[in-house]
Amino acid sequence: MDPKHQRAALNDGHSIPVLGLGTYAPDAVPKSEAGEATKIAIDVGYRHIDSSHAYQNEEEVGLAIRSKITDAERNHEIWLMHSFCTTSPLVRTGLEQSLKKLQLDYVDLYLMHYPAAMKPGKELYPKDEQGKIMHDTVDICATWEAMEKCKDAGLAKSIGVSNFNHRQLEMILSKPGLKYKPVCNQVECHLYLNQSKLLDFCKSKDIVLVAYGALGSSRDPKWVDQSYPVLLEDPVICALAKKHKRSPALIALRYQLQRGVVVLAKSFIEKEIKENIQVFEFQLSSEDMKALDGLNKNLRYYPADL
Repeated sequence: MDPKHQRAALNDGHSIPVLGLGTYAPDAVPKSEAGEATKIAIDVGYRHIDSSHAYQNEEEVGLAIRSKITDAERNHEIWLMHSFCTTSPLVRTGLEQSLKKLQLDYVDLYLMHYPAAMKPGKELYPKDEQGKIMHDTVDICATWEAMEKCKDAGLAKSIGVSNFNHRQLEMILSKPGLKYKPVCNQVECHLYLNQSKLLDFCKSKDIVLVAYGALGSSRDPKWVDQSYPVLLEDPVICALAKKHKRSPALIALRYQLQRGVVVLAKSFIEKEIKENIQVFEFQLSSEDMKALDGLNKNLRYYPADL
């Protein structure tokens, strides 16, 4: 097998490519750039694309996938992970709407984007008069049951969650009548927030941890405090990059792969997309890993909950 196509086994019998392309971008970035980045990524060997209703670029990402690969090839090649922020009555409707925009019949992995649902409405993140996001009262177990029905209907091959802590995962795992376990938990995870305890918990439950923000976030002022340190400028990371003759981004990505974490590399820059897939071409030593473990600050670039 081409090393670029390494996969991690999921608890439902499917498997997920361990390196994915993240397609989120700040509002100021043209949506077309997500489509162009997806095309470049597929051309150079990426086989895992992360998308979301919340990114508002489903048409562009779907068109890029369809322009590069046939339906028959996609069954064996491209892994599409998609998430939706919604309440249980709208889980299937939301997925069907997304599939229509993506021009696809199914997604490989459908995620519950947050452990809380937004109030239904026209706005993506509906807010009250004080500017706080309004949540719905539907519990996550009811929403999970709706996710299970999407899998049974063939609209998603696998189902998982995002931004869950261990307590919230336990709520689903201990739910009476549970039909399918979450196959993964996608969370913010990088060298300043290495999520070691959550990773150990997920491994103990046969749930794959998927890291977003692995390169330190896009520093979108909508979400990220601009005073926070720039991850890829850290002296320890830069020293290891020099040692291995690799970019700081590759050090951050390789660290996650060697911990058994599936990692999303977010970039719309062609040079960086091509460079990031070189993550399979080198190894970090145990001493390197220990030094990188020591960078953890439990620092979140993104809010823990909305």
